[in-house]
Amino acid sequence: MDQISRIGMDTSKRIFQLHGVNSAEQPILRKKLSRSAMATFFARLAPTVVAIEACGAAHHWARELGRLGHTVKLIAPQLAKPYVKRGKNDAADAAALCEAMSRPTMRFVPIKTVEQQAALMLAGERERLVRQRTQLANAIRGYAAEFGLIAAKGPAQIEPLLQRLQGDETVPALARALFAEQAADYARLQARIETTDARLLEWHHANPLSQRLTKVPGIGPVIASLLVMKTPDPKAFRSGRDYAAPAFAGAGSGLG
Repeated sequence: MDQISRIGMDTSKRIFQLHGVNSAEQPILRKKLSRSAMATFFARLAPTVVAIEACGAAHHWARELGRLGHTVKLIAPQLAKPYVKRGKNDAADAAALCEAMSRPTMRFVPIKTVEQQAALMLAGERERLVRQRTQLANAIRGYAAEFGLIAAKGPAQIEPLLQRLQGDETVPALARALFAEQAADYARLQARIETTDARLLEWHHANPLSQRLTKVPGIGPVIASLLVMKTPDPKAFRSGRDYAAPAFAGAGSGLG
């Protein structure tokens, strides 16, 4: 068989679609493999270049294939999409990745270490908790308004509002019971957020770059930590606008 010069790989939880070409750009590999068979295939294959769409599990496979001697290129989905020549399916996606990788102007996503992914998991967990707290706070405000009780804006006003609701005898007993359950849920979310913020602070104090960022006016420990976690290499972005979109998305409020 001709020597494979590069491979595009479409990944999923169980099935992996491969598309490989030789030095003459002729397709010589079209293969669908299970998770276990895929690892065995690459262990036996001579070192080559592999393109994978950048997604949650892509960094894991990039590290695994790298340990087997292969060079892995991660491509953002929006950059590979223009190279899909026919109806979108696993085989077409693999072929598109293979072609996109060959373009001299193609930009690639840096492969994350396990430590960077753990930090991103912490950042994502905080964003999820803050989002849930905001949703619950909005629900509490909305229900309270139906009984004529209004609170000023801000998370700090929710607990006093809940206390007022519990002490207001004009509010039906059923509603007060439901507000009590919401209060318990809100308290649990607050505790989880405080624990997560403590972990973020610990991470921040151990990261020199994050500490330097706090010297910029308006940037506190939480925002600095999220910036470093989400964009460890700002040079990968073409402009400040491109950098700001993912860097600040979901930063939320907190210690910063």
